[in-house]
Amino acid sequence: MVTAFLTEHRRGATFVAALLVPFAVAGALVPFRGTFANTAAALVLVAVVVALAVVGDRLSGVTASIFGAFWFDFFLTRPYDRLAISHRPDLETTISLLVVGVIVTELAARNRHHSRVSSEESTYVSMLRELSELAAGSSTSEVVIDSVERSLVPLLDLRACRFDVALADPPLARVEARGGVNHVGHDWPVREIGIPGPEAEIVIEWRGRAFGRFVLTPTPGHPVTLERRVVAVLLVRVVAAAMATETPEASTSRIVTTRERARVEPTGKD
Repeated sequence: MVTAFLTEHRRGATFVAALLVPFAVAGALVPFRGTFANTAAALVLVAVVVALAVVGDRLSGVTASIFGAFWFDFFLTRPYDRLAISHRPDLETTISLLVVGVIVTELAARNRHHSRVSSEESTYVSMLRELSELAAGSSTSEVVIDSVERSLVPLLDLRACRFDVALADPPLARVEARGGVNHVGHDWPVREIGIPGPEAEIVIEWRGRAFGRFVLTPTPGHPVTLERRVVAVLLVRVVAAAMATETPEASTSRIVTTRERARVEPTGKD
């Protein structure tokens, strides 16, 4: 239960730790400040900053760096218990503590970012590979369509997604081939404010021929990165390729099935 609470409130917990832990560590070194070298004490505080930067975020690391330098000056440099430094080496050590803490924090933040991007890219490649294998096998286009419907919901942070054989007139906000979103003739800032609603679409198109569309019900205000939108377009292209190679009888059967499903399934509209 405690672990679940910390996971849910990790950012807040690490920020509070960044405020309190440097104070506690510097205070714990006060009884030894006469015999413990200041550079060694600074290294202890740097270790604290590194730990908080790794388990927290950029804000936690920078906060820990600032407060680490603050309490190092207050508790461990002469004159003690004052925000004043009388020796140049102590001043240099304090500045170094702050600078090193900020640099380590930035490196930790960049490492988390690269790790997250690498993990997402691996997920995208796996998603495309599995769908390609599904489409290349004996699965019908309906199975491929259902798979993409399920994949697009978490990929684009949607509330709902459905296939429709008919194109909208006038067209909805549309996710285009390069991942951009065109809404009423303008490029929409999806990375900042999310896909426009109440509905948007990705047209299923192969060599100039449209086979239908995926209707998206976005989550209002949730930004979607360009990388995710490009992956979504690639998934839809796999569907288009599968539909382009199916027989006319299968296409007619799919249209009938889709219309029957539309009568009983919710459309995702508010």
